[in-house]
Amino acid sequence: MGNDTIDAFQKLETKQYYLKTKKIRPEIAEEWGPHPIRLEKGATPEYTKLTGYQQFCWKTMGKFVKSHKKLNVELEEDLLKAHMKIRPEEYVACAWMSTLLSVIVSAIIALVFGIFISEMLQFSLLIRIITSCLIFVIIPILAYIIHMGMPILWKGIPASKGKGRARDIDARMTGAMSFISAMASANVPVDVIFKELSREKVYGEIQEEAKWITRDTELLGVDILTAIRRAAKRSPSLKFQDFLQGVVTTSTSGGELKPYFLMKAEEYEKEDKLEMRKKMETLGMLAESFVTVVVAFPLFLVVILAIMAIVGGSAGSTMMLLYAVVGGMIPMSQFMFIFVVWNMSQEV
Repeated sequence: MGNDTIDAFQKLETKQYYLKTKKIRPEIAEEWGPHPIRLEKGATPEYTKLTGYQQFCWKTMGKFVKSHKKLNVELEEDLLKAHMKIRPEEYVACAWMSTLLSVIVSAIIALVFGIFISEMLQFSLLIRIITSCLIFVIIPILAYIIHMGMPILWKGIPASKGKGRARDIDARMTGAMSFISAMASANVPVDVIFKELSREKVYGEIQEEAKWITRDTELLGVDILTAIRRAAKRSPSLKFQDFLQGVVTTSTSGGELKPYFLMKAEEYEKEDKLEMRKKMETLGMLAESFVTVVVAFPLFLVVILAIMAIVGGSAGSTMMLLYAVVGGMIPMSQFMFIFVVWNMSQEV
């Protein structure tokens, strides 16, 4: 009875049980298990370097940024999620330097516009002053928004790249889960699964996430559960975060990962089918709207305007409105529908 109790508790000791998964056959231990990594002869480590412009910005604005340094946790998280290999201080220096350069450029453009172009177009003095001030103010504001963003509008370049990576990860989750569940069915350890996943370029940004997990385990000496937990915190995709947190929870609670991977693969496959059906319904609605708004309505409007130009007395204004409909409204509406359909096809 005592031995049975000890065996039962040993099976529930998840950490020891999990670490035993790394003890594999000696003939394949060097290939699959934890082992020192040897570089090829003549290979040199790859260092992350700043570009020439980033180095210039850091040398110029580095002291200013350090003296006004504030802890910006959100920016640091956005840089990690975007996989931008630059420190927050260096990025802020680039943002301020770009804003400063845009101030100088906008001042030159405003001066040239105010002196030469307005003289050629014979604008009034008030219009010159207003236009020059708008040019001088708007360009630096846009430069700052592009880099750092505004809370009520946008989050800047790091958040934009992070959202792009999240869309790519969500689009490839079903294929990646099929790969992971297939390897788990062959009783491959979890660290080896992510290592093999990091070699598959077909999975896009999921490959990059797997590379960072493999880097943490093999180069930094972190155990696989801690590496997965860190990856869940820095991943921009909520779906991938949920999957990684489920791996950690299943492992630490004594569950088996193979059924979990198979369940997730089936779940994501069903979600993809529902998402595809929803997009097809949206495309059907857009097709009906296209026929009504872009084809039928402009056609009737052109006929009505043509009749009004013939019957009515104000033919000049009616013809100008007709030109605006034919040359502006119809092409712009067609472009908007094309852009919406193209954007939906990019997300599939």
